Amino acid sequence: DKEMASKKGVGSTKNGRDSAPKYLGVKLSDGQRARAGQIIYRQRGFRIHPGENVGAGRDHTLYA
Repeated sequence: DKEMASKKGVGSTKNGRDSAPKYLGVKLSDGQRARAGQIIYRQRGFRIHPGENVGAGRDHTLYA
């Protein structure tokens, strides 16, 4: 006596997760002057290191 083909347990898919956008990258256009305290570049880790008159935040954000 043969059974009919049937689907039994269906697991969840492995995809279907997404993280909130982090808005990283350059915050000033080329040639623009930065005022004190203004964010210049948001990054994860020091892809770009702070130079003269530039500070770095706890999250590696570069600011004037």
